[in-house]
Amino acid sequence: MPTRSRAEDTPGTAAPADWPSDWLRGVLTLCVLRVLTAGATYGYEIAQRLAAAGLGEIKGGTLYPLLARLHAAGLVEEEWRPGDGGPGRKYYALTAAGRTHLHDEGARWSRFAALTQMFVTTPEVAP
Repeated sequence: MPTRSRAEDTPGTAAPADWPSDWLRGVLTLCVLRVLTAGATYGYEIAQRLAAAGLGEIKGGTLYPLLARLHAAGLVEEEWRPGDGGPGRKYYALTAAGRTHLHDEGARWSRFAALTQMFVTTPEVAP
């Protein structure tokens, strides 16, 4: 069982490394799709945007298989682009199905997060 840090005891102050990996697995797909709403980009940039949002470092061994699954599901498109003086990069772009998925599953996640927040933080009332 993961240990808690003092940062986790104060809402909004958890250091990115403090997020339990099982929490991130539950929402990472939606977060990646959300990043892609800003337009096509490559994997490293996606990871940087997730880190800047406070999710911590998302390693390539997690991100690239997820992007491959999203592509296989028709939620993102892939395109190789030549590099500027370096190797080419694979860019990822949201498809119409990806936007619909993000919208629908984002609404479901919001309801689930509100439910779990209420359940976890509300003191138990004795029967």
